[in-house]
Amino acid sequence: MKTFENIVCSFCGSLCDDIVLEVEDNAISKVRGGCAISRRRFLGPIDREVPRIDGQEAGFDEALDIAVEILAKARHPLIYGLSSTSSEAQAAAVKLGETLGASVDSTSSVCHGPGTVAKQLVGLPTCTLGEVKNRADVVVFWGCNPVEAHPRHFSRYSVQAKGLHIEEGRRNRKVIVADVRRTATARTADIFLQVAPNEDFQVLTALRAVIGGAELEGEAFGGISRDEIRTTCNILQNAEYGGFFFGMGLTMTQGTHYNVRQALSLVRDLNEKTAFAVIPMRGHGNVAGAETVLAWQTGYPFGINFSRGYPRYNPGEFTVTDLLSRREVDAALIVASDPGATLPARAASFLSEIPTIVIDPNYSATAKLARVFLPSAPVGVAASGTGYRMDQVPLPLRKVIDSKYPSDHDILLAIDKGVTECSASKEVLSMIL
Repeated sequence: MKTFENIVCSFCGSLCDDIVLEVEDNAISKVRGGCAISRRRFLGPIDREVPRIDGQEAGFDEALDIAVEILAKARHPLIYGLSSTSSEAQAAAVKLGETLGASVDSTSSVCHGPGTVAKQLVGLPTCTLGEVKNRADVVVFWGCNPVEAHPRHFSRYSVQAKGLHIEEGRRNRKVIVADVRRTATARTADIFLQVAPNEDFQVLTALRAVIGGAELEGEAFGGISRDEIRTTCNILQNAEYGGFFFGMGLTMTQGTHYNVRQALSLVRDLNEKTAFAVIPMRGHGNVAGAETVLAWQTGYPFGINFSRGYPRYNPGEFTVTDLLSRREVDAALIVASDPGATLPARAASFLSEIPTIVIDPNYSATAKLARVFLPSAPVGVAASGTGYRMDQVPLPLRKVIDSKYPSDHDILLAIDKGVTECSASKEVLSMIL
């Protein structure tokens, strides 16, 4: 038996890096320090899937050759997903996208993409989770539910964590939660703002007005009374240091990036009176890394098109839901995500009408729609790489057991090599003819 310490769990955006694994006979036998989700991820079997072509079992090399053939013939392919794989694989996907002249998009476009657009407009006054743990005496959760979605966030980074200047943890903190319903997170709050559906913008605007010294006209704003607005503002501007977390309850409601722009502007206003920082509550393990990698490779965070030989960026044109709904792509490569289970029906159903390739450790709903399924080694378990935590801190994802399948990174490099060789062969043939 071998013990691995300080392992990073790559299931959610918290990327907890204190996991201890015991490995025996190339299988993880025990997990210490993780949440229930983490234990299920690490203890689950690997290599239980097989490569498939049209739903039938096939050899890995045969499936890989078909994938190369599909992409080499495509005129406008889509590469999508990338949220649950390594940053090295994400970079390989960008390289492949450039080779193919493809559109490349990550799951950000259907979750925190509006937050990124807002960040481009007004900036992001941010910090690390360590700063929240050590300094924040006021923590705000807006449109997110970490108690259920990020189970160890409270204990490691925010509400209950004891830090350098917050020696008693929860006793030293005020917690404010804004959501449309009383979630498990809301039940822990000192102040719960039950916002009327799709009226986050109104509430944030009222908060900004009071912080700015204006008098409110009216008795309620987005379902929140004037007195609640004032009480909340008093807590916010009297904080020694504040942390503001927002989730899809803000980014994916009516107003989208305008909501987030107002939230970021509120934090900016608060910094004129105290110290405040904001962190997007990212869901998948390395979705923050997908934006980071795409930005450093192309200059843009998601929704990128290489059809002209250089990267172009346009959310709404080159993002996955729009491309599939308008039926503008003729092939799709899905990496480490499951759009067949998460996208709107009109977009998801089109994946079954075009040749779709799925690279994933699991046989997902999308894999069942796919022409080709290539199982891969799960990153952070049977493959190594890098992952970015929700606060943009890169952490090493270590390999602790072996898999009979290659990693996402290696598969993408093999596809890129195959497509390049196909293109070279076509050029030689055209010259001969």
